[in-house]
Amino acid sequence: MVNKDFFKALDDLEAERKIDKETFIQTLETALTSAYKKMYGEAKSAMVKLYPERNTIKIYSYKTVVEEPEDLDKEISLADARQIKKSYKVGDIVAVEESTKDFGRIAAQTAKQVVMQKLREMERQNAASELAEKEDELLTTVVKRIDGDNVYVQIPGTNTEGVMMKSDQIPGDKFNVGDRVKVYVKKIKDSFKGPQIQVSRSNIGFLRKLFELEIPEVASGDVKIKNIARDPGNRAKVAVFTEKQNVDPIGACVGNRGSRINTIINELNGEKIDLVEYSDDPLEYIARALSPAKVLSVETNDSLNMSQVIVPDDKLSLAIGKSGQNVRLAARLTGWKIDVKPESYLKPAETSQSEETEYELTELSDDTSFDMGDLEELEPIENEFGELEDLDDKE
Repeated sequence: MVNKDFFKALDDLEAERKIDKETFIQTLETALTSAYKKMYGEAKSAMVKLYPERNTIKIYSYKTVVEEPEDLDKEISLADARQIKKSYKVGDIVAVEESTKDFGRIAAQTAKQVVMQKLREMERQNAASELAEKEDELLTTVVKRIDGDNVYVQIPGTNTEGVMMKSDQIPGDKFNVGDRVKVYVKKIKDSFKGPQIQVSRSNIGFLRKLFELEIPEVASGDVKIKNIARDPGNRAKVAVFTEKQNVDPIGACVGNRGSRINTIINELNGEKIDLVEYSDDPLEYIARALSPAKVLSVETNDSLNMSQVIVPDDKLSLAIGKSGQNVRLAARLTGWKIDVKPESYLKPAETSQSEETEYELTELSDDTSFDMGDLEELEPIENEFGELEDLDDKE
């Protein structure tokens, strides 16, 4: 069977679609062999071979040489075998070329189906391979469509869409079809429908990539990001450090008059960013992480991975933050559990035993607005009652 057009089509596919022709040929040989067996009997031991250098397709049946054949599909007599080649003996395998006259139409239909199926499969594989390189990257995409809370964006350089679910959007994000929007490629999953790409703007990876984009020192590695803790749309804490003595990691991130950090904040819809200089000393690192609150002291318990932080009384609410946000982000940033206490919490431990008892009484009397001053006022009243009791006794 000779078909120059068929093999030329395979060459064109390889050139245009970047699909390996050898892979196509192997798949086609398997599919055509299966089709041949269905047409002439599954019992037939046959193989279809493609020869692209000669633009031909040949079909061979394989039979075992025996004295007297019982299964003509699988066996050939010694006499018939020696008509093909005189050196054949019992037990040899004889390859017999079969006629392709009646198989041409079936072969063409099968080849077309296989080519289309393999083409789709390999295109999905190539797309997945190309997209895999985009994972963990920041891309500028175009909003293609909006379906409920989900936003679908066009991945540049591909025919693939990325989906940004509600949880991956920053509170306050508003999109319209045609908008250009920066997204972070969070995850790529392969499915029978092709690659599924999940993109995000709320992921900490999005913030990390924005720092790399807007701050040259971060992109070059002179300033490194140790960790990020983020409450999307509200606040984020970014721990940075450098091994370069002449580089200020905080200053590099802020930029001239705040130009660099403000660009990032604008992309995040006004999300506040606390820049924290990382330290190998956990006491110093925890204290810095609670910025903007002032910290007086830090104690840690390594076995429990807990820390106790003392702050001025008037800075307690700032250290904790609205709904505990500041201390919660600091804990996630440092990896330590943080218990924040006011400075007045230490006073009982620094006073005498009697003063310590007085503190405890005061604490217990809060519900009744009773304090130690009331005890001093009670003493003369007791003395006065004592004198009255004496008068009664005299009487």
